[in-house]
Amino acid sequence: MPYRWQDQTELTLTPHRSLPRRGFAVVILLFFMLVTLPVMTMIGTRVLWGLLPFAMAALAALWWGLQRSYRDGEVTEVLTLTPDLCRLTRDGPRGKHGDWQANPYWVEVRLYETEGPVPQYITLRGNGREVEIGAFLSEDERKRLYPELLRAFRATQAGGRN
Repeated sequence: MPYRWQDQTELTLTPHRSLPRRGFAVVILLFFMLVTLPVMTMIGTRVLWGLLPFAMAALAALWWGLQRSYRDGEVTEVLTLTPDLCRLTRDGPRGKHGDWQANPYWVEVRLYETEGPVPQYITLRGNGREVEIGAFLSEDERKRLYPELLRAFRATQAGGRN
């Protein structure tokens, strides 16, 4: 699950990685093997030197693209709920950092089923701002997260009682 609760007071969200690091190595190896098969048939001919740079450039482009995808997916959102403070921090790719805080008693959890940039778009509204939470989650994950957020905020607003 790309999000997890710790004692109904801290929620950590991270994007789902469909290709783990081990899978990355397998993809690169398979691509290398598939590209070198036709190149090997050209060993000893001038055509080899015409094909080899393109084959290696394609391998390098695949490597670079997958690495870039991993860097862009390095997003972590942490929602901390205490009776006195609601804090959402977001650490994104290339050192981007965002921080929002409000009194949890006044925070409104909103669900935009179709009006947001993604279906089932969840926001937190308070302290004069509305911030998104979990936009990188899948639609089903956001559907499951919304009632959990409502429960956590109700418990916090009631002073920690369920």
